[in-house]
Order: sequence, then C-alpha cells, then structure tokens
Amino acid sequence: MKAWLRLLALLAAPTLAVAQGYPNHPVQMLIPYPPGGTTDIMARGLQEPLQKALGQPVIVENKAGASGVLAAREVARAKPDGHSLLFINSGIVAVTPHVQKDAGFDGVKDFAPVAMVTSAPLFVVVPGNLPVNDLKGWIDWAKKQPGPLPYASAGVGSFGHLTSEMFAKAAGLKMTHVPYRGQAPTTTAVMSGEVPLLITSMSGAMRDAIQTGRLKLLAVTSPQPNAQYPGVPAAASVLPGFAAETWFGLITTAGTPSEVIARLNKEINTVLATREYQDKMLALGQEVKPMTAQQLGALIADDSARWGQVVRDNNISAQ
Repeated sequence: MKAWLRLLALLAAPTLAVAQGYPNHPVQMLIPYPPGGTTDIMARGLQEPLQKALGQPVIVENKAGASGVLAAREVARAKPDGHSLLFINSGIVAVTPHVQKDAGFDGVKDFAPVAMVTSAPLFVVVPGNLPVNDLKGWIDWAKKQPGPLPYASAGVGSFGHLTSEMFAKAAGLKMTHVPYRGQAPTTTAVMSGEVPLLITSMSGAMRDAIQTGRLKLLAVTSPQPNAQYPGVPAAASVLPGFAAETWFGLITTAGTPSEVIARLNKEINTVLATREYQDKMLALGQEVKPMTAQQLGALIADDSARWGQVVRDNNISAQ
C-alpha cells in the first residue's frame, strides 16, 4: 500500500508544482476577433486588475480569423499550464465545431472552462412600418403572407442564424435564410423592409433605429424580460420554452491543473464583483454573470448539444 501511495505522490508532484508556482511567466489572453469590438473591450477590461492579482503581466492579443478558429486552435494545442487563455463568446465552443467540420477542435473536450464573464439576450426586431406591435401580432401577420418569408443573419452558422431557425420552428413558420456580411448590413436590410425579421445582438445603430421608429423591438430572447429594456417581453411569453442567450467567458487548454483553474476563477470573479467592471458591461448591453468553472463546463456541454442539434436538423454548414 505504501508503494502505491508513493507512486501516486510522484505522479501528482508535477501537477502540484505547476499549480503552486502559477503563474511563473506572463499569461497570454487571446481574443479571436479584431480590436475595438465588444469582445475586445470586455477582455481588455479584465487585463489590468487580473495582472495585479496574478503578479505577472497579462498580454492581450487579437488573433482574428476563420470565425475564431485560429485562436481556438492555438489555445487547444498550448501547454496545459494556465498561461494561455482564450476569451470567447459561446458560439466558438458550442456552434463552430458543428458548423465548420474542419475546425480542428472539440469545443467540449479540448478546453478547460475557467470563468463566465457576461451574458446577453438577442433581440427580435422588424421594420418600423409593419402593421404589428408585438410578437404574437407579427407571427399572425407572417402566417398570412404568401410563401416562406426571408429573415436576415450576420452569416451562415452565426448565433442569429441558429436562433432564427429555432424561432421559425417554435412559431410554426417556414422561413428562408438570407445571410449578410456582418451585423451592420442586416440592420439596414430590416430597416428598409428588404427582410421582415432580424434576431441579433443589440448595436448602437439598432438602438437609434428603434428610438426613431425605423425598427420595432418586439421581444428579447432571454427566458425573462431584460432589465435594460423595460416593457419589452421575453419571446417565451408567446413561445413557451423559447430562449437563447449569448455569453462570454474564458477557457484554457484541457488538462490544466484544477488548482490553476480555481485560482483564475477566483481572481476573475473578484473583478466581476466590482462596480467599475459591471458598469462597463452594462454600457455594452451585457450583464455580469459569475460562475464556477464547473458550472461553465456544464453550460458549454449543454449548449454544444443543443446547438449541434439545430445545426444537424437544418443541415447548416459553412463548407
């Protein structure tokens, strides 16, 4: 028995040494999108307080390309010691591997969850001149139109694309996907009446269009109404059980010692608890939502299963 205990101790020694000495050199945080966007702002808001807490520089680097695949591959293949982090939105781990068959990583198996940062609903908007004022009214109007109605999204496999397919099924509608190159042209398309429906994240242009009546905001896709948009109902009030939220968080390489992940989770959640960071996120339309690493892992697994099914049911492929 003593020999077995000694063997176990020897096997555990390298992991314990890594955890106790963490971090012993700069920590890299990859952002899988270009500078200046929401993801970039959120990640850089963590940089200074996190490096103070860890006692090592936190180097934030933008590595855009292939819808986040390039950065994800790098972290998936990094040394599992917690010095390589990836700031993600939910789509990279829960959607991309299902849509891009050559992504080169498994969103559940190849990463270790570290910390949830924020979540936000999508928003159901329609042209301002449509003769409807609520979601039920829009669905009733849509069912009276000849042929499948088009809907816009920011691209094949985008979160808006998958959520819109799920929405059409829940509403009992046949709809046609019209992909655009990013969110800005989708907003223009729905304002002009080119398409009668857009389900997407909030932007400044959308907010202005809603305030001036060029767009109508009919619902949010969170399970409950969003506090930042009082009076706007959840889509679930018309379509029971319907919900879709995007979230942002940090992951690292699978096999990273649990003690390292626990340290990172603790320090990140400490930053999330500050009023300064919460206010920054509210300005971006995001709600801070701390979790344990285990809770985030369960969420990733559930989301991957859920959105993978939507991808398969609708034969969605980026190839």
